[in-house]
Amino acid sequence: MAQIFQPSTDRWLRFFFLAFVLIAVGTIAVAVPGMQSAMTGVGYQPTQPVPFSHKLHAGDLAMDCTYCNNTVDRADYAAIPTTETCLNCHARVVPNSPLLADVFESYGSRVPIEWIRVHRLPDYTYFSHQAHVTVGVSCVSCHGRVDQMEEVRQVEPLNMAWCLDCHRNPSPNLRPVAEVTNMSWDSAADNYNPHQDPARGDRKLSPPEHCSGCHR
Repeated sequence: MAQIFQPSTDRWLRFFFLAFVLIAVGTIAVAVPGMQSAMTGVGYQPTQPVPFSHKLHAGDLAMDCTYCNNTVDRADYAAIPTTETCLNCHARVVPNSPLLADVFESYGSRVPIEWIRVHRLPDYTYFSHQAHVTVGVSCVSCHGRVDQMEEVRQVEPLNMAWCLDCHRNPSPNLRPVAEVTNMSWDSAADNYNPHQDPARGDRKLSPPEHCSGCHR
C-alpha cells in the first residue's frame, strides 16, 4: 500500500498544534485582565463636567472628605456636594476663574451640576457608608488615595469576592474612627490593633458573611 503522508507530516502537525496552544494561551493572558477590568470597572475615570481636583482640595489643601461628602457617617449614601457647597469657598476664592463658569451658571439657573458617578454597585446590592465609616473603615480602603488623584478613578473591583475578603478579615482595613478620612494614616506607624481599641467598646469585629447582609 502506498504511503499517503510524508514522514515529516507528523512533525509539522506537532508544530502547528504547539503553536495553536501558545497563541491561545497568550490571547487569554492578554484578554482576561482587560475583560475583568471592563466587568469590575477598575480604572474607570470619567471626565467630570467641572474639572474638580481631589489632589488639590483633599491633598494639597487637606480638606476633609466630609466637607463635601457630608453624609458618609450618617446615611447609606455619600452625598454629592451641591453648587452652594462649592460657592461657600469659591464665591471668594478665584471666583473669576473660567474653570468655575459652569458652577456659577448652575447657581444662577438653579440647575444642579450633573456629576458623573464613578463608583457604582449593582442595584441588588445593599451598601451603607454609615455602617462602614462609623466603625473605622477608611475612605482609602474602597476609593484609594483620592488625595493624589486629579480626577477620581475606580481602583478596587467592588465585587462580591472583594467585599467578602474584607468581611472575613476586616482588621487590616480598620483604623480609629477619628482617622477615617486621614488619607496618609499608617496602621503600622501607629501600631494600631482594632481588637484593643477601647473606643470600640463591646462592638464585635464580625461583619456579616451571609447573603442577607448585602442582598436585602
